[in-house]
Order: sequence, then structure tokens, then C-alpha cells
Amino acid sequence: MRRTYRELAKIKTFQERYDYLKLKGMVGKETFGHDRYLNQQLYRSRRWKDIRDQVIIRDEGRDLGVEGYEIYDMIVVHHMNPITGEDIESNADCIYNIEELITTTLDTHNSIHYGAKCNRVEHKDRCRNDTIPWKK
Repeated sequence: MRRTYRELAKIKTFQERYDYLKLKGMVGKETFGHDRYLNQQLYRSRRWKDIRDQVIIRDEGRDLGVEGYEIYDMIVVHHMNPITGEDIESNADCIYNIEELITTTLDTHNSIHYGAKCNRVEHKDRCRNDTIPWKK
């Protein structure tokens, strides 16, 4: 299954988007493994930095692009479809395809890849005194 932003955008909740993207992988299996130097070449390139900025703007700096899940820490731009060392060496189009990228937090990114529990909870509408329970 090839994941796309167009399909992801049809999914409304954070949990459903997370379920759509999760890989249940193992460390180093689907991605670079011992060839980590390749991703450093990619993520330091001008072309990557430009596309990364476009993705962050499109997603408004939100985790999985979901309203109410603004990222106030480091933003990770995640490849929805795992890339390989061969993709980087051949400068494959999939690496820079904005349709295959989404913003995440580091926790969400690691959860998608490695199956760890994602600590994000569904957004609830704020209400008066919701942080002061004794005043409800």
C-alpha cells in the first residue's frame, strides 16, 4: 500500500491518521540500518531543507497535520512510505514528493516506525475552568 497525503487528509482524527501510517517495523529493518551516513547526506541537502519547509507550512506545524496537535518542540518530517539507501543513492523522486511527507513529533515518528506506544491523546475542546477542576 502506497500512503499519500491526499488519502491521509481525508482522515479526521489523530488516532486514525496514526493507524493509517504505522509500520510496526523493527529498528533498522525497513530504513537505513548500518547505512546511516546516507540519511545524513540527504537531511543536510538544500533540496531536502526546501521541501521540509514546504511540508511544515502545509501542515501548519501540527503533529500528523491534525488541528489541535501543534508541535512546540522539534518537528520531524516523516516519509509516509519508508525510503531506502538505494532511494537516496539514486536521488529517487519519492524522497522529495510532498504527497508522501507529513510533519510529526519525534515520539509520533518513532511510534509509527517501531510500534512503540504513541503518547498523544485525542484533542478535547477547551472550556471555562478546565484547568481548575474545583471551580467547575
